Amino acid sequence: MGQFTKAQEIYTVLLHQTTNESDKAQIYYQLGWIKDNQGEYQEALTYYEKALIIRQQLLPSNHPDLGDSYNKIGILYDTMSDYPKALSFHEKAFEIRQESLPSNHPHLGVCYNNIGRVYYNMDDYPKALYYYEKAIAIKQQSLPSNHPSLGNSYCSIGIVYYKMGDYPKALSSHGKALEIRQQSLPSNHPSLGASYNNIGSVYYSMDDYPKALSFHERALTIQQQSLLANHPDLGASYNNIGIVYRNMGNYPKALSFHEKALTIQQQTLPSNHPDLGASYNNKGLVYDNMGDYPKALSCHEKALRIQQQSLPSSHPDLGASYDSIGIVYRNMGDYPKALSYYEKDLAILQRSLPFNHPDLASSYNNIGMMCNNMGNYPRAVSFYERAVQVGQESLPTNHPEVRKWRENLERMKEKL
Repeated sequence: MGQFTKAQEIYTVLLHQTTNESDKAQIYYQLGWIKDNQGEYQEALTYYEKALIIRQQLLPSNHPDLGDSYNKIGILYDTMSDYPKALSFHEKAFEIRQESLPSNHPHLGVCYNNIGRVYYNMDDYPKALYYYEKAIAIKQQSLPSNHPSLGNSYCSIGIVYYKMGDYPKALSSHGKALEIRQQSLPSNHPSLGASYNNIGSVYYSMDDYPKALSFHERALTIQQQSLLANHPDLGASYNNIGIVYRNMGNYPKALSFHEKALTIQQQTLPSNHPDLGASYNNKGLVYDNMGDYPKALSCHEKALRIQQQSLPSSHPDLGASYDSIGIVYRNMGDYPKALSYYEKDLAILQRSLPFNHPDLASSYNNIGMMCNNMGNYPRAVSFYERAVQVGQESLPTNHPEVRKWRENLERMKEKL
């Protein structure tokens, strides 16, 4: 941080000394870069915009420096969650680079990647995938097959497939990323830890808990060697391991890992950070499994308050909190309240996920159960049918969840 402050002082002196507009643009650009790295995004934006205004006056409309300015401002808006503006600036950067560079130039790949990341952050996964695949196609032409940047692209594609519920493709992409990173990075590099965590998350979603645990533990080992003891990524790994232990029925261990995650996050994150909300949710799920419903409800409500302050109203994590609160009310026998929260969850999932995502099937099943418990059998059948239909489209035919949803539907039909 001290080096940034010193650099800022030097550039500020130079800015007052120079009368050359081109030099001023470069100094504003560098000051923007410093503020960006210090996390002072609004100030960074001001400097980048000053650089851009001068460059627009001095340079031809397709000059590479203009492309750099648009690119930096686009990344900044993405970081600040202003996605429409981020997209607009990245598209301007792309237009300039497309005019002046060969079609397989790495800088074009960077543009595709940046646009893909914005669409990913907007939860538009098909478009994100489209741009990430364009980026990787360019990298495959211009980089060695084991270049770390290719590993990063496979990782991004794997995460999108995971979000879309296509777990075999997610596993394949993350496997390629891991292979490249094992060849090109030191054995304790944080990116290797990220790959192990990503693969662990996919195995978890495929209900292969022993494999999930094995990969998450490998990630944790690397992170403990390479990161500070209170680094947020360590908190994420503790949470991942806690989630797997909960699903394996080891609740004391699950609780212990979620507590470790919360301790780190409370030290390092703002009190309304979404990751804190996720950790409270995780603790709530463990308490629910242990039958301690008041503690479960308290944790989930803390999570919901944080997420309502920090996330868009259609964010999937908000849906997960509504779902979790619904589960607790269901277990307490308060079916009308449970139904109300399940319906809030479904409304969010329908806005944010592909129509055939397995999470939607699970949501339909939950609503079907509540309708059944409340004696509304025709409505229960309708939701169970939707659960089975989506499950058959998105999961293997012998998947335990699909079998469970089919059984629910058959039992319900017998009641009619």
